[in-house]
Amino acid sequence: MALRVNWTTEAVNSYKSIIDYLSKEWTIKEVEYFSERVDALINNISIQPYLFKASSIKQIRKAAIGKQNSLFYIIRSDEIFLLQFWDNRQDPNKRKY
Repeated sequence: MALRVNWTTEAVNSYKSIIDYLSKEWTIKEVEYFSERVDALINNISIQPYLFKASSIKQIRKAAIGKQNSLFYIIRSDEIFLLQFWDNRQDPNKRKY
């Protein structure tokens, strides 16, 4: 059974930020590709929540969306909370998770 997935405000904002960047700097093809990868990744996480390794902070997991982006999430009983999308080219010291 797939777990319910919830988006935090931070996840929504960071996702939109990446979409905005892709829209300005690339083509609609890249935006759609990123969006499709995120959808597939979230589906996989909902089915197999422990598929990805834990980050440096206990209980928070990090899933690679590609070389440039990652998704941080946490599992709480029967729900998954998406915490933040991260551009891996940023300074890792600025990362919350």
